Amino acid sequence: MGIHVIKMPDIGEGIAEVELVAWNVKVGDMITEDQVMADVMTDKATIEIPSPVHGKVLALGGAAGQVMAVGSELIRIEVEGAGNVDANAAAAAPTPAPAKAEPVTTAPAPVVEKPAAPAPAKAPVAAAATSAAKTSSSVPSAARASGEKPIASPAVRRRAWDLGVELQFVPGTGAAGRITQDDLDAYVARGSVPIASGGNSYRELHEETAIPVIGLRRKIAQKMQDAKRRIPHFSYVEEVDVTELEALRTQLNQKWGKERGKLSLLPLLMRAVVLAVRDYPQINARYDDEAGVVTQFAAVHLGIAAQTPAGLMVPVVRHAEARDLWGNANEMGRLAEAARIGKATREELSGSTITISSLGALGGIVSTPVINSPEVAIIGVNKMVERPMIRNGQVVARKMMNLSSSFDHRVVDGMDAAQFIQTIRGYLECPATLFIE
Repeated sequence: MGIHVIKMPDIGEGIAEVELVAWNVKVGDMITEDQVMADVMTDKATIEIPSPVHGKVLALGGAAGQVMAVGSELIRIEVEGAGNVDANAAAAAPTPAPAKAEPVTTAPAPVVEKPAAPAPAKAPVAAAATSAAKTSSSVPSAARASGEKPIASPAVRRRAWDLGVELQFVPGTGAAGRITQDDLDAYVARGSVPIASGGNSYRELHEETAIPVIGLRRKIAQKMQDAKRRIPHFSYVEEVDVTELEALRTQLNQKWGKERGKLSLLPLLMRAVVLAVRDYPQINARYDDEAGVVTQFAAVHLGIAAQTPAGLMVPVVRHAEARDLWGNANEMGRLAEAARIGKATREELSGSTITISSLGALGGIVSTPVINSPEVAIIGVNKMVERPMIRNGQVVARKMMNLSSSFDHRVVDGMDAAQFIQTIRGYLECPATLFIE
């Protein structure tokens, strides 16, 4: 028997370190070639690290949430044959290696790129009961030892929160005791979730849940913190009358909806942005504050902020200036679905020159969106409401919507920002101008 050490592979693109998000194996497990051992995260996507060998797991090189350098020891496996380290090295416990350490594997382990996995659809009660029948006989119902943290994906944790389930008490059947959606269904189906009654609805609650900020959530936190620390934001809010725009959208959907797909308001706003940045190129830009260089772009690569089960992502509609309404709508829909199911690539999640952020019906009255650095502007869309307005001395019902936008005050002056939004407003309130070059 020998020892095979697998180092953190070089994922490419100059990445020097990654975050270890989750282990899919534990010490003592027998693993097979191509079995996924761990999930790690770069700045944009989660990467699955599969095993290149068969064998038994002897030691793990880090804990979930730890940032590891490329080339540091990831896992140690007992294999048939000589392995790839000598006896003296095999006797040493794995320790993280410096970023420039030479890997000892003859070839880097293959990696499979995937954005963080989204939550599967909730199983019906019947399916949950079936799952319970299959797992209840083989899975103990005892709670974990004190201090032992349950292992579960963000999607499972979010659903458990919605159900009011403490994962500490849910037995896990996945690798390394990982709690799956089926485990959660089985726990609920067994009636393990306490239901509040009139007698204890007002009881004091003292439970506390510590949730490590790791994976995509950590990346989002770091990016938002960096943006707010480095960029002096200023916001500008403008009210837009979208009554005529909505009338046009309705007509377009009635005429072309079945053939080309139905339009939301966003493709029309995207068109307005494309036209407005022609007059204000300083808005469609990226600022390298370390080099002190602002790069203005002729191409409009629109980031569309989207909430997914895995967290906030910004898929990028490239060359929005070259697409018509349906072209932008279809590409936006494709990217949003790819992000939602965890299939968006690194290229599809990077390279935007300006971002649109919309919460749809939850958009509220005003928001102060955080700039998607290194961009210099973000346009926030608030919800549309119908309310009385005075037009020509008459009180009439109009559909109104606010645009709440933020700008990098280091490179965008307040006057330019206001004129830019007013230009967009002009296009939206007179939608025929959207189609005039």
